[in-house]
Amino acid sequence: MTGTPSIQKLSLFALTAMVVGSMVGSGIFSLPRTFGIATGPFGAIFAWCIAGGGMYTMARVFQLLAERKPDLDAGVYAYAKAGFGDYPGFLSVLGYWIGSCIGNVSYWVLIKSTLGAFFPVFGDGNTVIAIIVASVGIWLFHFMILRGVQQAAAINTIVTIAKIVPILIFIVILIFAFKADMFRANFWGGEGMPDTSLFDQIRATMLVTVFVFLGIEGASVYSRYARERSDVGAATILGFVVVTTLMVLVTMLPYAVLPRAEIAAMRQPSMATVLEAVVGHWGAVFVSIGLLISVLGAYLAWSLICAEVLSAAGRTRDMPAIFGTENANRVPAPALWLTNVVVQLFVISTYWSRDAFALMLNLTSVMNLIPFFLVAAYGLLLVRRGETYEKQPDQRRRDLIFTGIAVVYTLFLIYAAGMKYLLLAAILYAPGTVLYLWARFEQKARVFTSIEWGIFIAVAVAAAVGIHGLATGYITI
Repeated sequence: MTGTPSIQKLSLFALTAMVVGSMVGSGIFSLPRTFGIATGPFGAIFAWCIAGGGMYTMARVFQLLAERKPDLDAGVYAYAKAGFGDYPGFLSVLGYWIGSCIGNVSYWVLIKSTLGAFFPVFGDGNTVIAIIVASVGIWLFHFMILRGVQQAAAINTIVTIAKIVPILIFIVILIFAFKADMFRANFWGGEGMPDTSLFDQIRATMLVTVFVFLGIEGASVYSRYARERSDVGAATILGFVVVTTLMVLVTMLPYAVLPRAEIAAMRQPSMATVLEAVVGHWGAVFVSIGLLISVLGAYLAWSLICAEVLSAAGRTRDMPAIFGTENANRVPAPALWLTNVVVQLFVISTYWSRDAFALMLNLTSVMNLIPFFLVAAYGLLLVRRGETYEKQPDQRRRDLIFTGIAVVYTLFLIYAAGMKYLLLAAILYAPGTVLYLWARFEQKARVFTSIEWGIFIAVAVAAAVGIHGLATGYITI
């Protein structure tokens, strides 16, 4: 961190650490079991090629938008508004913010589930004791962040380095334990697992790949703190390459040491269970400690991102103006308070969930699909118009390919999510529109255009269908 007392600046290394710290959270520790349930190595290769390729194009979209639209310094939300108007922009920031809040809930669930392997009182992370302990943690982090963004960002950089070490050690141990015969036996699906089509196997992995890639936009969200604007795009690509390599290795190597059916039956965090099967009980303890460091670090990074996104929308009056204000430490305190109140409510709600971690993981992914789609669509719109390409027309064709693939990929993700989670997302989008109405009334501005009325009605109808599905038991959580 460098800069004057009034404005702090992040270096390329700190921005990259923000991306890596945001992406490496709870998801990577759950990959062996999640992929083991869905597919074998053959399907996993295809799944990672699609997910990695799709998210690489998203990374390139964030990079080109950061370079070509430097005035849009709120990342995900700002691009949606610039491309499609006020209400779609609001839905983008709302979805991204709520999705990030739910992602923070999944961190607490996994922390308590991890402790539950050693202390049964925590269960699978949604017992009364687990909820109480998580609640204490939420507010401890809250008051730490209130002391200053620069302190939290510095802690995040240290934690990011610390949490990568256990993952690297896990990978090295499994490389030495690699059994070619076991990998071949699992390659086409393994014994004792259901026979499903390759398409269904890939589709079953899509939401978890979205979850583990969330954070790729972390540098873009914090672009106003960048020391050099070009560092935003560079940090995005660097973070993507590092984390993708780690995730692919963590997914593929367990197939070479254990039968797929055994991997699929493990409790979460499955990375700890895999290492325990290879080296003994100390492996579970070692990975569990790494997970706790990783998840707490990711929670810190995402708490910063949640507050920053809501604050940026408040500063541009797309959310109520109060959320754009800061305390004496230049922390968006009202935005942070609302964020942690929402996180607290979702943590309490996990008590009634049958599989709280899976629900939070999938819902986090779905809430982020609409914002990601709008970013990709805005990138495509920018390229097709030729806007900002007057001096570099030779780059337009390349960027047209990247943005086009990103749009197709995000549309496929929305399809892969399935109707259940889209309806659950609508239940959160519809009441959240109250914040949009509040902001519009503050400005004495027109609430909806004719097209925006259509969007709002569609969201409201979907929410009503979702609520009916929950009431009748058609949709279960």
